[in-house]
Amino acid sequence: MADVIDIANDQADYFLQVALDRRQRQATTAASAEFCEDCDDPIPLRRQQAEQGCQTCISCQELRERRR
Repeated sequence: MADVIDIANDQADYFLQVALDRRQRQATTAASAEFCEDCDDPIPLRRQQAEQGCQTCISCQELRERRR
């Protein structure tokens, strides 16, 4: 028989998983930025649509990837 602490732990685990799932969905559906966060140049609309959630222009993204 489960005691009160087990039930509370199960509920906490459930709500944590719900919050993490919600956060992950928000991250994957995040809107792309209109301006690059590195150089402030406009990000082309085609890139915004192709790379959902992008925050940098192509040039700055290439620089970031080369640094890794």
